[in-house]
Amino acid sequence: MRNTRALAVAGAAVAALGLSAPAAVAWDTPSNIVALPSVIARGGQLTITVDGCRHGGTATSNAFTRPARLSPISGAKETARGTATIRNNARPGPYDITVTCDGKSLTKPQAFTVIGGVRGGIGGSSTTGATPTDMAIGGGLVTAALVGGGVFWMRRRAERRV
Repeated sequence: MRNTRALAVAGAAVAALGLSAPAAVAWDTPSNIVALPSVIARGGQLTITVDGCRHGGTATSNAFTRPARLSPISGAKETARGTATIRNNARPGPYDITVTCDGKSLTKPQAFTVIGGVRGGIGGSSTTGATPTDMAIGGGLVTAALVGGGVFWMRRRAERRV
């Protein structure tokens, strides 16, 4: 009796799982858009990989300098890959990617995130940086550290004499 109930419950669970699972379909539409790296600086290059894109296609985003051409990967029948360049003036934040393959399109929301670029190489010519107030605060902290260290050293020295 117990075996019958367990078998019935297991059969019902398998049936429910089978009915709730999506039907397996041959890849004829783009799916699974992957953008690497997922966080990128302005001016960087992004690699886009798409499953279900047999003959290649294009990938577009508001952050791209131009649409990226997707080419089929040799040895992978259903996958295409391409490289896109991020605009130098792209605003930091998340961006979507829309892929078009064989006349069908798919959009992946927030596929990657653009971060602000670095201001490297300009050294002291930058207009941003420490203000006179910042310098005064920093100087005051250094002076306080020197005075505090001197007082501590003098007290230790005086203790040895006793």
